[in-house]
Amino acid sequence: MTRTVDPITLDLIENALLNARFEMDSVVVRIALSPVIREQHDEFPMICNAKGQMVVGQFGSYIPGIVEQYGDDIHEGDVFVWNDPYACKGSISHNNDWCVMLPIFHEGVHVGFSSIFGHMVDVGGKVPGSMPADSRTIWEEGLRIPPVKIYQKGTLNEGVLDIMLNNSRTPDMNRADLMALIAGCRTAAKRVTEICDRFGRDTYVAACDMLLDRTREAMRILINKYIAEEPVTFTDYVDDDGLGNGPFKMHLSIYRRGDVAVIDWTGTDDQAEGPINFHIHEGLCKLFFGVYMIMAFDPKIMFNEGFYDLFEIILPEGSLLNPRFPAALSNRLNTHTRFFDCQAGALGQKAPHLSMAAGYGTSPHFIFTGHDKNDKYFQLMELLFGGVPGRPLGDGFDGHAWWPLFSATPIEYIENYYPVLVESYRPVKDAGGAGLHRGGAGIEKTYRLLEPGTISIHDDRETVPPWGINGGLHGGTSSKWLQRAGSDTPERIKSKLDNLPVEPGDKVIFITAGSGGWGDPLDRPVDAVLRDVRHQIVSREKAERDYGVVIDENHQVDKAATDALRQRMKDERGAPEPFDFGFIPGVHEAAE
Repeated sequence: MTRTVDPITLDLIENALLNARFEMDSVVVRIALSPVIREQHDEFPMICNAKGQMVVGQFGSYIPGIVEQYGDDIHEGDVFVWNDPYACKGSISHNNDWCVMLPIFHEGVHVGFSSIFGHMVDVGGKVPGSMPADSRTIWEEGLRIPPVKIYQKGTLNEGVLDIMLNNSRTPDMNRADLMALIAGCRTAAKRVTEICDRFGRDTYVAACDMLLDRTREAMRILINKYIAEEPVTFTDYVDDDGLGNGPFKMHLSIYRRGDVAVIDWTGTDDQAEGPINFHIHEGLCKLFFGVYMIMAFDPKIMFNEGFYDLFEIILPEGSLLNPRFPAALSNRLNTHTRFFDCQAGALGQKAPHLSMAAGYGTSPHFIFTGHDKNDKYFQLMELLFGGVPGRPLGDGFDGHAWWPLFSATPIEYIENYYPVLVESYRPVKDAGGAGLHRGGAGIEKTYRLLEPGTISIHDDRETVPPWGINGGLHGGTSSKWLQRAGSDTPERIKSKLDNLPVEPGDKVIFITAGSGGWGDPLDRPVDAVLRDVRHQIVSREKAERDYGVVIDENHQVDKAATDALRQRMKDERGAPEPFDFGFIPGVHEAAE
């Protein structure tokens, strides 16, 4: 007989689980040492039921695949760790992500799992940071760990830990970060047992099932409302793979069969020679679509895995999204974030008033390594952010992360622990696509290096602009520059490179992409355009060219000239286009 839980108790358990999930974050960042986890919060926790289904969390459960490998050999006190994308069916998508999982028991009865994965700053491989721009196989990208027990019935497996740390350039940071992940999982386990003590184990188990069922029913309604039976398609592109190949097409079709949404990536380009392949787990693909639909169409819904049977995923083997072993994967975030843009473009065609434009399109990173005056090795790794797209509710965010809980590394932290001065950190003027709701601007960050060493850089959206939607215009692209000490002229460098030698006094100018605008820019309130000009987010020239707003040198609006210009621009243009892709090198030339 299925046990039911009254609504008040269900809400109490739901919020207790959500609080436990956020407490996992707090524990991790208090213990971790690396700037990527401690300062930027690049870690993703979840709490699952005994079947391995995520009840609360972010990235969706990969646990059934691990449980399948161990069967009945899972005990109280066990802690599992892994990072090999191919050994866990794509639940971890590159070697830098170390994943920890532990089973949760209440009075000897298995009631669930807690798990976290976090980005380690170095896991070996041929370059510092373990994300080579030019790798052709995963063998070049560092140590690969299949699912193993780092703790067995409460006892640390020193041999496994030694192997993991012996293959990293930053063993102290990795050890602290790993133990932080384990502590976060243990915190969740403690909170779950407390919930079972308070409400009863059977009530807790039933509540988890009801939370999954509730989300499933809400998703069923969204699918029937916003996904049509006729296929809707969308195409976007990744710049290149770091080896000179590209652009790479990502093609998505979405349609409904009964209550089931079919997500078909047929038509996506074959896997790349370089490391931009995204070996995505089928369940993770379902979660991404479900989360997007919840956040775009009904944010009050709690997202979990209850809706998985309402999605059918088609990932062609040998494509960018389902590469064959041993394809390189280290810089898969270009493809990962373009995945989100394709979702927005496809779903937005049936509900344009609820969709959003394209964003900055990857997870840019900057790595600076070398030895200081005391011959001590240093390795700075920082994730940078860009423009988050214009959306129905308002303007996109300037210089913000894709991931809601990420934050920028404090400049004081960087300058205190590494031989670097950050000379400037500001939004890029005119990078946000024009629209009724402006796209977010990219950022420009200037590093002055104080010691000799090497730098590695990874970014995208340098040639393929982020598109605008519902009449909004495309946003600005990214660029990277190196200004040598004693020179007044910076030289442009590639968006994907490794081990470029640098000297004290050299400057790296890292410019990330903006994002697309939402809605007709000729309808944007004049006061909002003027504010952006005064804040140096938009130039006077762009205000006039794209928004039809005439602003004089004293930052005053010429109302009569503006009204006349806007009317003339609307008459000449006609109805705005649903999408503005800008010019895509390698694609539009071929079409011509």
